[in-house]
Amino acid sequence: MAENSSYSNNLSKRIRLIARIWSAPIIIYALLMLIGYGVDWITIGTADPYTVENYPFIENVPPILMFLAIVGLAIAWRFEKIGAGTNLLFCALTLIIFPFTIDTLEFRSMVPVVLMIIIAIPGVLFLIHWRRER
Repeated sequence: MAENSSYSNNLSKRIRLIARIWSAPIIIYALLMLIGYGVDWITIGTADPYTVENYPFIENVPPILMFLAIVGLAIAWRFEKIGAGTNLLFCALTLIIFPFTIDTLEFRSMVPVVLMIIIAIPGVLFLIHWRRER
């Protein structure tokens, strides 16, 4: 019986390690993007000097939700349940809102869907780890 418990504990630690390794580059990339926009805002006066006028707000919602999903991953490093839930909630909201932001369905319009899957996988792993530790 002790051998089975040791295997279960070891597997749970591996799941958490995989989730952390997977989420670390995602979090670092998001932080670099945030720092870049912040530096541009301070030095130039605008976050993106190449913005288009009269841009519909609905097209800004998916990137904001993606960033909030990544914030959920950062929270999951300490609080698995809350962070994973936040991550998966914002990933689901992004996938629900995304079809309303595109006019035509093309191959390149599937890139955000693939990105959301890549961002959601560590959230699922953190949730599995939390459930196994309970």
